[in-house]
Amino acid sequence: MGDPVGMSRPRASLGILPDDLYIPIEPWPRIGRPVKHDLSAWTVTDVWPDSVPITDAELDVFEAWFGDLFDELFGPCQ
Repeated sequence: MGDPVGMSRPRASLGILPDDLYIPIEPWPRIGRPVKHDLSAWTVTDVWPDSVPITDAELDVFEAWFGDLFDELFGPCQ
């Protein structure tokens, strides 16, 4: 059924392990371009057009999920 609260089973002991079982942990090599940590050299570019067309189906999804929030922010639909 499980151990009662506050009671634990005795743990098994592995004894003394041989020295040759130790494997040094090395970092995995990264694939691709190295990460730049100097954020002052980063550039953010906005290439989106001023108006982004969407389909009626996409509009329906936004209204279904965020309609209450939009009404709160911008007022109810007329």
